[in-house]
Amino acid sequence: MPKRILIVDDEPHIVISLEFLMKREGYRVAVARDGEEGLAAIRQGRPDLVILDVMMQGESGLELARNLKSISPVPICMLTAKAEPEDRVEGLEAGVDDYVTKPFEPRELVLRLQNIMRRGRIEAGPREEIRMGDYT
Repeated sequence: MPKRILIVDDEPHIVISLEFLMKREGYRVAVARDGEEGLAAIRQGRPDLVILDVMMQGESGLELARNLKSISPVPICMLTAKAEPEDRVEGLEAGVDDYVTKPFEPRELVLRLQNIMRRGRIEAGPREEIRMGDYT
């Protein structure tokens, strides 16, 4: 079954580009134009990953990331024009799994998203206790 990606962004040209790219890669795509729609989409059916913009009308992407992390372990990739080091740090502090700046290289973005989802599968799996001498 194809992975589900939720795009939360209010820039139509970015949404169209991302939707095309993600569908071409075989993902099912849902779109939300603001934080309120994004939260509703998460509650309706948990996506495998959220692509989130920082600067949107109403609730900022950073606020939304914090809210999403409080209700769901869904991985989040912040995709934004805010490229200063303090912006990236603020995004990572909000709980996002990766931070990509616009303009972006499509293939790099796809690979970053695949890595995020792969890490999520590994972390969600059962844990095995390993012992080596006195260490566990």
